[in-house]
This record gives sequence, C-alpha cells and structure tokens, in this order.
Amino acid sequence: MRTDPLARAAARTFAHSVARTSSYAAALVACLAGHAAAQSITAVSYGGSYQRASTEAWYEPFAAATGIRVDVEDFTGGLAQIRAQVEVGNVYWDVVDLNASEVTLACDEGLLEYVDAEMLPSGPDGTPAEEDFAPGTLSDCGVGGVVWSTIYAYDANRFPGARPETIADFFDLEKFPGRRGMRRVPMVNLEFALLADGVPAGDVYAVLDTREGLDRAFRKLATIKDQVVWWEAGAQPPQMLADGEVVMSTAYNGRIFNAQVLEDQPFVIVWDGQLLDINQLAIVAGSPRVEEAMRLVSFASTAEALAALGRRISYGPARASAAPLITTHLETGVEMGPHLPTHPANMARALRRDWAWWVDNQDALNERFSAWLAR
Repeated sequence: MRTDPLARAAARTFAHSVARTSSYAAALVACLAGHAAAQSITAVSYGGSYQRASTEAWYEPFAAATGIRVDVEDFTGGLAQIRAQVEVGNVYWDVVDLNASEVTLACDEGLLEYVDAEMLPSGPDGTPAEEDFAPGTLSDCGVGGVVWSTIYAYDANRFPGARPETIADFFDLEKFPGRRGMRRVPMVNLEFALLADGVPAGDVYAVLDTREGLDRAFRKLATIKDQVVWWEAGAQPPQMLADGEVVMSTAYNGRIFNAQVLEDQPFVIVWDGQLLDINQLAIVAGSPRVEEAMRLVSFASTAEALAALGRRISYGPARASAAPLITTHLETGVEMGPHLPTHPANMARALRRDWAWWVDNQDALNERFSAWLAR
C-alpha cells in the first residue's frame, strides 16, 4: 500500500522547484515594500492550553528578544488553508505548528520551505542540532518541537474495584462496562485496536499494511462500536469524563494532565499502548518573511525554549538536551517527569505513529472509516 519512496522524493523535488519560484518572488516583493513589513510575523497553532504554553514559552520571549511581534492564530489542523494560500500566491501565515504526518505531506506538495538543520542552534554543551534532536524529529521541512501522545484515561471514582491497566482493557466491555470516548477518525483507533488484539507494537504497521490486518482492526473496533461516543475536538474527552458521559476515553495526554493538576479531576492516564506523535514547526512556502520566520523556528528549537514549554504542558521535548531542564510545572510545582510521554516508565509499550504510512493511506482509510461508521 506504500508509494515508491523514489517517486515520492522526485515529486517533492519538483514541487519545491515550483514553490521556490513563487517564494523568491514573494520575498522580493516584501523586500521592496520596506523593512517595516517584517516587524511582525504570524504563527499558527492549535489553540487551547497548548497554544497558551507555546505563546508563553516561545512567541512572547522571541518578540522580547528580537522586537519582532508574533501574531498568533489558531486552527484545527490540516493543510487546506496552507494549500489555498500557496496556490493563489497570497501567503499570510509564516510559521505553522503541524504534526509530522502533515509536514511530510505538505513538504511533498511543495507547500513548505526547506529547513537546513545545520542552521539550527546547538545544544547547551555544543552538541550539533542534528545529533541532539531525537531520530525522526527533524525533516526536510520541519523542526521538532514536542513529543505528545494519544492515550486513554478514566475517572478513578467510577472504578472502586479493579481498574483498567492495559490497552486491551479499553476494549473489554465485560470486565469494564460503560461507554467509551474515541476520536471520529481511523488514525490511532486502528493502531489501538490491533494493540488490544495482541499485535506487538513493532508489528502494528506491517499488519495494517495488509488487507487482512485492516479487516482485523475494524473487527476489533466493531466489538465496542455501539458503546462509543465519538469526539472531534481535544477539549471534549476531559469534559465527557467529568460529565460521566463516558467511563473512559482516548485523549491527548496534555489535556488530561491539565484536568488533573489544574482542575483537580480524579482522572488516571493509562500509558500502555500510548501512540506517540511529534509536532514540528514549519515555514509556509512563499512567505514574504522567510528570514524572520526562520529566526523564530531557531529560537523555539533551543533546549531552553523547549524546556520552557515542557514546564507548562506535559509534552516531551524533541531534543535530548532539553529533557534535564524540565523540572516542575510552573503553575503548580508538580514534578513533570512522570507526566511526560517520553518518561522511561511511560515508554514501556509505546508505539510511534508511522507518519509516512498514514500519508500514503489516509484518504482510502478515511473513506472506509466513514462507510463503517454509517453501517
């Protein structure tokens, strides 16, 4: 089901040659318009607690250090708006915070600028960025920011006896009856289904890459389908748990952490089978403020900036030198280590999302998932 990697590389090179032409033209126009136009740039993120943390850890300190104002906008992900801006040659977003699969696809389409890893700052001890960033967190068009995960969580008050401990327990309606919350997309749900069905983490994508494996994943999902409440926004799972609408729900780990420490909710995260993901900062192709945008990306990718984010929300840093700098939660004083997806104890049976696999297969699986939901 995969596309030829050589074909993908050739397509990416061609797309970038086209995008570069428009990029240079836009940059020239901006230069002629005068230096004043470059005194602000626009950064785009996902809103909510993550955007607040990013603003406090990255955007506001960058503005204070450089005098370049950062206007922050939020969106719900996806490439439609970026694609539209690049195609019509009217780029008004500069730096966009995207997950790695979106960066991979956008880079292939020529929607993002290339990023030279050699231009990124070294670690505090002088370690080059390419050695300091975790494998897979740097790409042709993206610079790793945070490592986050999709987990499932439950309300401890609803389980006075035995409590869920594994991803298999999420699918066990007999042992743990009650409604489940799941995001209305195939991504993550298919992986969770196979993990719960006994597939080792290292084999999940090889199994999904077969028709039999996909059928197996959908069969497992079908065992709880009539007990699922589907969610679409990251703020919904904590609210669904708090309201008693579900007894457990898949969720973004940072959302549950905030509910735990800021709202004193009795939620428990089950880390078994967590699906790791990476967000990267990328620059929209054709931005007339490429130089300023690259300065922001470099600033945000320092160990200190990544640690500043990690002290505000429970997402792990993409580079090794930042980890020791993440101590306690700034607002509550809670030790952050045990709450990070990258904490050794939480990584025991983690699975990293295969972004390239999803780029190749997401359209077909979105159609199949929609059809499955409708049955």
